Amino acid sequence: MAIFSESPDKPVTMSKNEIDKTYRYWRLHLMIVSYIGYAVFYFTRKSFNFVMPEMLADLGITKADIGMVGTAFYLTYGASKFLSGIIGDRSNPRWFMGLGLIMTGVVNILFGLTSSIPVFIALWMINAFFQGWGWPPCSKILNTWYSRNERGFWWSIWNTSHNIGGAIIPILSGSVALWLGWRYGMIIPGVIAIVVGLLLCFLLRDRPRSMGLPTVGEWRNDQVEIAHEEQGLGLSRWTILKEYIFKNKIIWVLALSYAVIYVIRTGINDWGNLYLIETHHYDLLTANATVMMFEIGGFFGAIVAGWGSDLLFKGNRSQMNVIYTLGIIISAVCLWAVPIDSKYVFSALFFMTGFFIFGPQFLIAMAAAENSHKYASGASTGFVSLFAYIGASAAGYPLSKVIEGYQWNGFYGLLLILSVVLVVLLFIAMQLQSAKAKNCRKAV
Repeated sequence: MAIFSESPDKPVTMSKNEIDKTYRYWRLHLMIVSYIGYAVFYFTRKSFNFVMPEMLADLGITKADIGMVGTAFYLTYGASKFLSGIIGDRSNPRWFMGLGLIMTGVVNILFGLTSSIPVFIALWMINAFFQGWGWPPCSKILNTWYSRNERGFWWSIWNTSHNIGGAIIPILSGSVALWLGWRYGMIIPGVIAIVVGLLLCFLLRDRPRSMGLPTVGEWRNDQVEIAHEEQGLGLSRWTILKEYIFKNKIIWVLALSYAVIYVIRTGINDWGNLYLIETHHYDLLTANATVMMFEIGGFFGAIVAGWGSDLLFKGNRSQMNVIYTLGIIISAVCLWAVPIDSKYVFSALFFMTGFFIFGPQFLIAMAAAENSHKYASGASTGFVSLFAYIGASAAGYPLSKVIEGYQWNGFYGLLLILSVVLVVLLFIAMQLQSAKAKNCRKAV
């Protein structure tokens, strides 16, 4: 569709001072707008999870029913994110992201007006399809407006939009569900999404070259970035996908790692409030507020991971990933086995778990973009995200059956095993990236 088409390049006619001023303005502008936009995508993505206990009480549905809705969402979302990534690399972010957010708002409103499990599943799959339109435009903005030697910092700042949206929605939907009913806990986030989606259509922009600016590598004189920009110029979309994604061993290992970490992340995030309600007898608002600490911990964890990988490991993300994953194992054990029944202790543990999970969750996506073709960032991150949401889908219906069959001990025992698997996979990724770096140095 023409409305989604990438904006054409414009010749660079501005003076150096004008270029510097324009770049500084639009980099900050696009960071703020895409940050707010993606945070609101989380409003319409997680609203269901935080009205779920009220739905169980009101409609008499089962955990397995809830799990089926979650599994259908994550499978559809993963496929949409990959396909949208391929399309989004050659599309204009303002329309792609803005219209996607508007449609998720419409679906949330419709969800709040029905009571049928089959309709819930169908609507949530449609929501998942349009949710996939959120990330690829942001990946394109981050990859074209920020260069390699600074991207860890900026990407880590942007990545906290997940956590801001994820921290606000438990309180927003939970409070509204308690005061007005769960249906309004879906409808109100939907209305907010429609308003913000309209703003995105007016406020976002495409690549620097489409605005008469040099590429970010040329502007910052970042030689690594310039080499990445020039790599594989003129290749067809299929050749880029085949050579830089499908035949790329690093991308495959990162994809498997992403699948595992999303089982862990989604399991804790989606089932955490129900665990606290059933096991520790929290009310809905207290349980949601405690789980909110998971997102706040992730906020700080992502920033530290981005800065640390830039400053300590010179942009190599693998070492930081391995360190963080060891922290996931420790925090998962504590969350499962801590003998103290205190909301303050559990808030601290959810904070710690989020801190360590969101580090590699963010770094894996960035590593996928950096280990692929410069203009396939949406496709490469979409590809690993396809695996991520296959993993996330396992945290829906399959994990609900684990909880029903083996209770919460089975739930946490499985997450601990997966944490160990994640360490092994990220260590393999580290070895592959080290070998790739050595080959690049030899070529030079």
